[in-house]
Amino acid sequence: MGALLLLLLFFTSEEAFADFIIKSVNLIIHPQKVVERGTNVSMICQAEVSQSPGSHPNYEYTFYKDYQLVYMEKTNATGILYSIPDSRVVHSGIYECAVDIDKQRRRSAATDLTVKGLLMPVLTVDQLRLTEGDEVTAVCSAEGELGSLMFFFRDGLKELYRESSSSRKVEHKLTLTKSTENLHCYYSISLGSVIEISRNSNVISINIQELDIKPNIKVMPSPQVIEGDHLTISCNVDVSHQRDAKLRINLVHGRTTLSLNMREMDYTMKVKTNDSGEYECISSLSAVHKSSSVGITVKVEVFEGEHFNVSCRSDNFASERIQLEDIKYSIFKDKSQVVSEDVYSATAGKDTNGKYMCMADASGIIKESSNILFRAKVPEITVVGSVILEKPFWIFCESENGSLPITYTLKRNGLTLNRTVVSGPQEEARFLASISTPSDISSFLCEAENNGKPSVKKSQRLHATVIVGKPLLTVIPVPGNIEEGQDVTLICGIPKGSPPVIFKFYGSSRALINSTTVRTNSSSFVLSAVSRENSGNFYCEANNQANILSKSDIIIIEVSLAKWKKALISAFCMLLVALLVLFIVIRYKAKRGKREMAPELSVKPASPNSDDSVILSLTTDTLYSTHTVVVNNKDSVWSQKPPDVSEHDSLRSPNEGDIEYTEVVHPRSVDPTRIPLKKGTDTVYSELQTSPGAPELVSHQGLVEYAELNSDLPAPVD
Repeated sequence: MGALLLLLLFFTSEEAFADFIIKSVNLIIHPQKVVERGTNVSMICQAEVSQSPGSHPNYEYTFYKDYQLVYMEKTNATGILYSIPDSRVVHSGIYECAVDIDKQRRRSAATDLTVKGLLMPVLTVDQLRLTEGDEVTAVCSAEGELGSLMFFFRDGLKELYRESSSSRKVEHKLTLTKSTENLHCYYSISLGSVIEISRNSNVISINIQELDIKPNIKVMPSPQVIEGDHLTISCNVDVSHQRDAKLRINLVHGRTTLSLNMREMDYTMKVKTNDSGEYECISSLSAVHKSSSVGITVKVEVFEGEHFNVSCRSDNFASERIQLEDIKYSIFKDKSQVVSEDVYSATAGKDTNGKYMCMADASGIIKESSNILFRAKVPEITVVGSVILEKPFWIFCESENGSLPITYTLKRNGLTLNRTVVSGPQEEARFLASISTPSDISSFLCEAENNGKPSVKKSQRLHATVIVGKPLLTVIPVPGNIEEGQDVTLICGIPKGSPPVIFKFYGSSRALINSTTVRTNSSSFVLSAVSRENSGNFYCEANNQANILSKSDIIIIEVSLAKWKKALISAFCMLLVALLVLFIVIRYKAKRGKREMAPELSVKPASPNSDDSVILSLTTDTLYSTHTVVVNNKDSVWSQKPPDVSEHDSLRSPNEGDIEYTEVVHPRSVDPTRIPLKKGTDTVYSELQTSPGAPELVSHQGLVEYAELNSDLPAPVD
């Protein structure tokens, strides 16, 4: 009975379940699967269900993105809509939907949605000008973008900062240390296994004033020291125009900080052989760090002929892994191995001078020591003060080691010049000397002799810089004969001085025109194709390692015009003078001609001995002719004489009066054919005759008549 009941229940439940069958579920994306950002996207989930007549099943729809639930809704419809308005890249992914009816469930196939296009971010800063080390607040924003974004701040290719944010913007304080920063930003968004990157934002240039806090490092007495010497290192920064409240200067040797604040005091130490290496001054102000370094070499010195040892050891090693006997040592001089041991012994001499270092090898692990400079020591000979030719100077001899008293001998070319004994620690061996040529300086050496030891130690030969003499500037050709286009040679020479010598030539306005370093006592420089602009004051300077500048006298160079220019100017001047003379002559003749154009009428006696006759003179400029008429006080009339009257003077009647003729002057020949008839001028002979016996012939009662000389008659008067 029970089994029958269970069987009945099973068929009943199977029949009830069979009332609803989900045949398929489809997901449709509209408008398409690949869209641009801002597109409204619709997803429709449709279920195809078989059901019994009259049944009304309830549907449960679920949407998934990248297999994560994003939306759920229950309804009795066979389809449902899921909308993505104003889509963004973050909405890209794999979508699917599922339908549940009672205990049945079916999922759609997975469909990809791709939204393209990220916004270009915007970069803003709170200031555009700042000082190196200051902070600037930068904000990178992508308003309108959705999802978790990773923002990046960059200066060119250098990344400054990154931060993830879902608020569409990131604000951060950046510390900038360069002179100029070109800032920009961008963001990225992760889409599963794919990362989308936006375009770069706008670029902002920030002007940054650099902090001049680079330290100066000084080593006293010298970077080259001898083991046991006292060495002083100073670091300083010129903070006259800088902020110095938080400025710190540290001295570092390798990984060891020797001084924490060098602004308060210098660092002094007694050097040892392992103190060789690089020393660095580091100045810090906020986030700005700048440094300067110097290399220091510690030398080991012993006198020539004395024995010395070079040893090598390792203080730090892992004793649990390496045993002391496992370490193999080798000692090198100038990179050449001298022994395969940890100690090297030799006698000091020129052959033993060089850089020594050792190498430790432990099971294939090799470590090298720093270099030590070794030099066989001899008595030192130096110059006190400056060396000037023909003037006395002091030579100083010394030896650091040796028991007093010590006898010092100054020699020159093997000859003993002087000897002195130093008995106290404060005494010095000084010798007075002089030289006449720079090469004489190397002829001196010093010998030291200790009473306790029979051997004599010799110093190296003296080396010192001899000050140059006053230079002499020579100009070729002679300054008074320099013309345009010529090459001018400047020669600067000194009487004597230690080479190398630096010669400098200066032209007009004290401008440097050439600088050269030679090992001779003179140097030259050629000015090619000089012009008038090259005129001016010239001088030269000479200097050598003595660093005492010497200057020549000033020579004035005047560049004159070229010969062809002078000839052209002379010819032009002569032409101007000739034109001026010609103009004056023409002007003079023109004025004279105007003055003579006006006719003049004058009356004067006919002769000095005649009181009863008067000469009438009429002058014109037409042909420069003068016509004179003589009039007697007696009764007379004008009479005409035929043209040939001069040929019949002998036939005149005794009763005829005296005849006087007018004087006609022609200063120039006139071609009758060229004289116009309108203004013709003719020669007229007029005679004055007295006829006392024939008064009846006088018809004009003693009046004076004259012939018109200048007329417009067509033909001359007979």
